[in-house]
Amino acid sequence: MAKIGFIGMGNMGSAIMKGLLKVYAPQDMIFTAAHQEKMDQVTYETKVAHAGSNRECAAQVKYLILAVKPQYFDVVFEEIKDVLTKEQVIISLAPGISIQDIGARLGGGVRVVRAMPNTPALLGEGMTGVTYEAGIYSDEEKAEISLIFSSCGRMELVEERLMDAVGCVSGSSPAFVYMFIEALADSGVKYGLPRKTAYAMAAQTVLGSARMVLETGKHPGQLKDEVCSPGGTTIAGVSALEEHGLRNAVIKAADACYEKTQRMK
Repeated sequence: MAKIGFIGMGNMGSAIMKGLLKVYAPQDMIFTAAHQEKMDQVTYETKVAHAGSNRECAAQVKYLILAVKPQYFDVVFEEIKDVLTKEQVIISLAPGISIQDIGARLGGGVRVVRAMPNTPALLGEGMTGVTYEAGIYSDEEKAEISLIFSSCGRMELVEERLMDAVGCVSGSSPAFVYMFIEALADSGVKYGLPRKTAYAMAAQTVLGSARMVLETGKHPGQLKDEVCSPGGTTIAGVSALEEHGLRNAVIKAADACYEKTQRMK
């Protein structure tokens, strides 16, 4: 019997599985996907076996990760709810759907964890917000939940009421960061840098800057100030970003994500 099962093997399911393979053996996992061709491909690439059906997958794992889009939940839930037990841990990656709602739709009597990971989990550099009712899980189960997501990067426990905010700050935001990297690289190309070089320089700068925030513990504003010499080139650039509304644009992007999540409920 495998320990961890996946229902769904899209971008997010694939990213988490590949992250977990850095810590877990292929035989510790099993999965299903919507198409046989996809399952064959994933099994070939990862050596993780696939089950014959969602029901079969759900019946034989301790931790079941639901990595399907919310619009397919009702179909999947109908297939698996009769085989789930209270000894299992159901982990939902769906935005906007509460623990209470998932539990009710699975017929009650199941324990549900909500998680909001992001695609850098593929490289072990993901950020996952996780919420669950701590009192109904053993210390061993809590440790395993932590291991599953720390295997893919960093994990933060949050209150469930804050999960929609997590989706804005880390779930969707890699797309915003990629747009920033692309724009920054374009600025280098504008002044003569080869595009490949510009992308490498922009991406490494974002990576290094993120590590400075995480590893120094300094406020991002302080780190920004340390780069800005009085009357220098950097403060001129910062001034231009403020003039053209960088902060407001980012906050508005997060607002759009949040509002979309609310409409999905």
